[in-house]
Amino acid sequence: MARMPRIVVPGQALHIIQRGNNRQPVFFRREDYPIYLEALQQAAVSHGCAVHAYVLMTNHVHLLLTPELTEGPSRMMQAVGRAYVHYVNRHYRRTGTLWEGRFKSALINSERYLLTCSRYIELNPVRAEMVNHPGAYRWSSYRCNALGRQNDIITPHPLYEQLGSDAGMRQSVYRGLFAGHIDETDLHSIRKGTETGAVIGNHRFREEVEATIGRCVTRYSHGGDRKSARFHEEKDDR
Repeated sequence: MARMPRIVVPGQALHIIQRGNNRQPVFFRREDYPIYLEALQQAAVSHGCAVHAYVLMTNHVHLLLTPELTEGPSRMMQAVGRAYVHYVNRHYRRTGTLWEGRFKSALINSERYLLTCSRYIELNPVRAEMVNHPGAYRWSSYRCNALGRQNDIITPHPLYEQLGSDAGMRQSVYRGLFAGHIDETDLHSIRKGTETGAVIGNHRFREEVEATIGRCVTRYSHGGDRKSARFHEEKDDR
């Protein structure tokens, strides 16, 4: 079966996750993380991808970005993969696959999900019980977005910039978003949408994306069966 093409729209935010092969580690020592981040920064600039949030976990990576071009995310991830895998294979004298095939991605309705997805990404180390607070984890964008630490990888999204009239206010408001829990429905939408390559947003947003790219973006579990429960759920979400 032919794999579904990625749904990418220039100027629209995208959530990306890439895992290690068989869920195995991709970062082995502390010095590995800066190597990946350097490769990410260079590739993001080269391929027109504005990165808004990220986290590097032991065996997977989350990114939230906005591409300038449809092919930008794929080219960026290929460039990062080549650079980082070359480093790992040389440094650890290993061979074989490091990543689990293609990275997964989901187009996001920015107005509804962008800041929620950013929180979801930066809270990964807390959910994994690696730290008690996102600020205690060094390998994420939280210290930049919430505390104002210099980070050349991060480009603030316009919605982030609307949080306040100056940097201090934006950071304060952003920190406040972490005081509450992320809604379970939102968590489910982000996780399932990214795993399946679906568009994360309501019916109207999906219609707008379909009009932009000229094809259907709804993923059906039964080959698009219009009588399925999934179809009626999608239909009611208007």
